Amino acid sequence: MTPRFLIAAAHKSSGKTVISTGLSRALTMRGLTVQTFKKGPDYIDPMWLGLASGRPCYNLDFNTMTEGEVCNLLCSRADGANISVIESNKGLYDGVDLHGADSNAAMAKLVKAPVVLVVDTTGTTRGIAPLLVGYQAFDAGVNIAGVILNKTGGPRHEGKLRAAVEEYTDIPVLGAVGRSADLEIGERHLGLTTPSETGMIQGVIDTLGQRMTDSVDLDALIAIAARAPDLEFAQGSSVTSFAKGLRIGVARDTAFGFYYPDDFEAFEAAGAELAFFDAINDAHLPVVDGLFIGGGFPETSMAKLEANFGIRREIKRAIEAGLPAYAECGGLMYLCETLEWQGQKHEMVGVIPGNAVMCERPQGRGHTHLDPSDDCLWQIEGGAFRAHEFHYAKIDNLPAATKFGFDVKRGAGISGAHDGIVVNNLMAGFCHMRNTASNPWVERFLRHVASVKARKNPA
Repeated sequence: MTPRFLIAAAHKSSGKTVISTGLSRALTMRGLTVQTFKKGPDYIDPMWLGLASGRPCYNLDFNTMTEGEVCNLLCSRADGANISVIESNKGLYDGVDLHGADSNAAMAKLVKAPVVLVVDTTGTTRGIAPLLVGYQAFDAGVNIAGVILNKTGGPRHEGKLRAAVEEYTDIPVLGAVGRSADLEIGERHLGLTTPSETGMIQGVIDTLGQRMTDSVDLDALIAIAARAPDLEFAQGSSVTSFAKGLRIGVARDTAFGFYYPDDFEAFEAAGAELAFFDAINDAHLPVVDGLFIGGGFPETSMAKLEANFGIRREIKRAIEAGLPAYAECGGLMYLCETLEWQGQKHEMVGVIPGNAVMCERPQGRGHTHLDPSDDCLWQIEGGAFRAHEFHYAKIDNLPAATKFGFDVKRGAGISGAHDGIVVNNLMAGFCHMRNTASNPWVERFLRHVASVKARKNPA
């Protein structure tokens, strides 16, 4: 099994993503093949981690995956890599479950990964010792194998911190990263900025990599990862290429980029061809049998999206003519009549008779449970399934007769009770799905596409 470690922190906004991205880049610059993972549902952090390693980053998520699926995904995607870097979310012991069943600590124990704790040392000296002692004592099953002192204030501050850790704990200090403006990835209303919004992307990532090379004992880190024990996993079963001949258009650009790489892999394993297009710059929609528009930040590109009238018109006409389509969050907003943000309103596709409006506060966030309704376009067995949402947008002025494909059992969705607006062969909602054993949404969508195509072109 590939050597591995999990990067965690005492609390969110401790600098985990900066450290994880920098270490992934530093290890890659050493000539190692690095495979990155992110714990929990997240799209933005994996973009940074993927760019740093040069390989897709995969999400390990207790909400949508079984423990077996988590281990299988980790082992299969890490195969062939020299080292795996797993970035946690929030703090080491944080999670929804009171007893920590879905925490980062539980993930570390499940995948038998030693933990490297990143501590934001702002305003702290000797106080770091009881924090570390407490974290060790809280769960003896978690192997806290090292600590990285982050945002240190200078040599004197670093010296006091190192002395306290060495005096009161047996946790090795792997490095100290000084506070610096070039180590800040700007934050925004939906978390960290995406790489596409950061100028000179590769230069930023290379800078992070060089700072970690200069600040962290990479040899010690590699040695810790090498001590991770083997992890058993089951080989994945082969998938029938039932969707061979189907072509699915996927919007992927600076407005729409929230996709899981293993979802794309599921499309391809089923035999479907993915045709990526740019909703901002491309003049035409590619010739496709189905359409998938994921999440992202359409509000930051709404003027450019509006300006591309040609592709908006083609998408609207195609959906109105019965093209099977699926859209999530940002994709839903794009398909509405208008999108409004910060006092500005722009025309969107207009196939959904409603207006997307960005709000000051989140309108839905966290884990969701969805149950297919009588109007669901896909054939779904097994009842309710799990997804996630994080949106500041709402949809106003929907007609009373609007059809929804899903009843919301937990979460907000579009109306608090429903998600997945149905228009012809389109379903569009705020919730993000993950292709898993309990919710093989890719297969369900492709079978819907195949069914529509067969009706239009009977043998």
